[in-house]
Amino acid sequence: MTAFRAHRRPPSPSLTDATDLDAPSAATWTTGSARATEGTPTAPVRPAEPGPPGVLRAVVPAQPSRASAVRRMVAERLALLSVSEEVLDNAVLATDELFANAVGHGSRGHGDTVTVTVECAGHEVRVTVADRSTDLPRRRTASAAEESGRGLAIVAALADDWGIAPPEPGERGKRVWFALDLRGEP
Repeated sequence: MTAFRAHRRPPSPSLTDATDLDAPSAATWTTGSARATEGTPTAPVRPAEPGPPGVLRAVVPAQPSRASAVRRMVAERLALLSVSEEVLDNAVLATDELFANAVGHGSRGHGDTVTVTVECAGHEVRVTVADRSTDLPRRRTASAAEESGRGLAIVAALADDWGIAPPEPGERGKRVWFALDLRGEP
């Protein structure tokens, strides 16, 4: 497993106040576990079986239109935990990059899903994005003219650590995760 240490950056404006124009209508996220309903992009999210304490898990259709709901879910969860604006922004942006990679490179068809897990334990927030593709992501250097190819570099720059893990037992695919250190948080 490969993991890279990140270089800190100055805080950016919070994404929690932004309006997402591509947000699915009537989508709500619970503060506990959540499971996205499959079907139309506007289907609401319904609760799933409870997970371990301090863990939020959502299964989301692998559709680009779901990115704003994923960003909002992470922002709402971390806001409840009273993390700094910098940690919240870094987590939301890094999650967005991993979700976009999972949808763009790890999705094979209309019925595919992506599982997003947010865990807070001790001095760390860890976000994991799992898809069903066995193709492993690789970090690369994109040229200035390319419109894509920077996702993992962005994650590496924002996170304190990141890596790739095998799927949950009995599942197919992979999990890509990142961690943010909360030491020094108020």
